[in-house]
Amino acid sequence: MDIIKERDVKVFNRGHLSSKKDFLVAEENLQILLNGAELVNISCSPENTTQLAMGYLLSEGYIKKLEDIKHVQVDNPLVIHVETKNKTEFSLDKTKINTCMGRGKSNLPLPLPVGNHSLRFRARHLLKIINELEDTSATFKQTGGVHSAGLADNKELLFRYEDIGRHNAVDKVIGEAFLKQISFHDKCLLLSGRIAAEILLKTAFRGIPVILSRSAPTSRAVNLAEKLGLTVVGFARGERFNLYCNDERIDYD
Repeated sequence: MDIIKERDVKVFNRGHLSSKKDFLVAEENLQILLNGAELVNISCSPENTTQLAMGYLLSEGYIKKLEDIKHVQVDNPLVIHVETKNKTEFSLDKTKINTCMGRGKSNLPLPLPVGNHSLRFRARHLLKIINELEDTSATFKQTGGVHSAGLADNKELLFRYEDIGRHNAVDKVIGEAFLKQISFHDKCLLLSGRIAAEILLKTAFRGIPVILSRSAPTSRAVNLAEKLGLTVVGFARGERFNLYCNDERIDYD
């Protein structure tokens, strides 16, 4: 399924009107069915939707480990059936379309504080991987219409995903690590956009100790990070960044 669509547009520039071909990022709805019933309908970019579904279920507390899943059936990239070993009850709202992947129908408590305070990331490495996240954003370069998220350790950027939604991109990263059984406790989550409280909580629930973004955190996100022990780095661009809390994980040499 194509994630980039081409169309003719008109451009008004300095008093002159002209025509050109432009590129738009595709927007579709992903239907996730849990144990035979529709759980949620998510507005998303139509790629890597299995990772998105797994990340969503994990982030919202419907599954906790890979062994919770009995069967996954993908009819097409936009309809994913998940059957769990223990049936999960949830209230159905057929009118609900989740457009931002925030806290959905679940009612999760606050996560436990994140540990691993002995972990170290070099400042130069953080700048290298955030620049790599930007440099490899092919869909954004063509359309300007997606957010990026990635997962890194203190050696390299492991993988990255894009989506029209910030939360979706993060859940794709979480879903990929979950499916490959990659540990979260010594990793850094990378973002192209704002660090909102909901994304900070997704990070904390997975035990990821460092979150790094090209953009700003919100005050609520930083307050939560202080309480939960996460290191928050924002406005990481070129050769600089801002460090908002828990700087013991950063080496500056």
